Amino acid sequence: MGDLALDTKVTGSVGRYSARLSRDWEIWGPNGGYIAAIALRAAGEHSRFGRPVSIAGHFLGVAGFDEVILEVKTLRLTKRAESMRVTMTQQKAPIFEALVWTCAPMEGLEHELALSPATFEPESVPSTAERMAESGVELGYKFWSNFDERSETWLAADEWLERTPSYPSFERFYRFLPTSTFDDLWVDACRSLILIDTLGWPAVCQLHVDSGYVAPSIDITCSFHRARIEEPWLFAQATSVSANAGIIGCEGKVWARDGALLAMGTSQLLCRPMPSPAEP
Repeated sequence: MGDLALDTKVTGSVGRYSARLSRDWEIWGPNGGYIAAIALRAAGEHSRFGRPVSIAGHFLGVAGFDEVILEVKTLRLTKRAESMRVTMTQQKAPIFEALVWTCAPMEGLEHELALSPATFEPESVPSTAERMAESGVELGYKFWSNFDERSETWLAADEWLERTPSYPSFERFYRFLPTSTFDDLWVDACRSLILIDTLGWPAVCQLHVDSGYVAPSIDITCSFHRARIEEPWLFAQATSVSANAGIIGCEGKVWARDGALLAMGTSQLLCRPMPSPAEP
């Protein structure tokens, strides 16, 4: 497994940074949320402010597990907020382009109306890893070893293969491994960003059984509303209410265990035919 803080760390200064992609975040190549998280960390290193507000990014290429270069430019700076553009490349090839807002500590209006749908405590059920081990099933991608995942419901392997289509929603408790909490607000925000980017496709798979497609993200937007740096457990929910002409729209929300909404976002997925099995 990887470590979120170490594997998204960037080095450099004055608007130019570098990072090395870790294979521990591999799923169809480097996970998109992981790529976006590195861009967010670069913005955090560059900004004079300490609170991430939002990120909007386009995935432009598939990176290899090697060094990436990040160039950060301030587009607008005021006493209270800063807008930045982050450009990620690998060997001069475009990988990811993002706009990031950050702000200073402020006081303002307060409300919270998006209630958490969590109906169970994570410790009340076995982890997904435990359930899979009991069934003799191995994790499909190294990426999933970075989480302790807990679900109230569970389908055994044979039941999953024979499942009937259901509403395209996917929700779980997640705890990052081996380190679950982070004092740095930018690393803490990466937790929600990765979950929002990743869980759209599992939601789609609830409705489309054996679709014959895969659908990587082509964009991601995420707004960060609150931080719970002391809380290891996050409840994430993803839904997909529309798909058309090869594009799938997904929405995601992340709550802390106490019910506070931490982040919400959207992503668009691009359908691709499932690769054919390699010939023997």
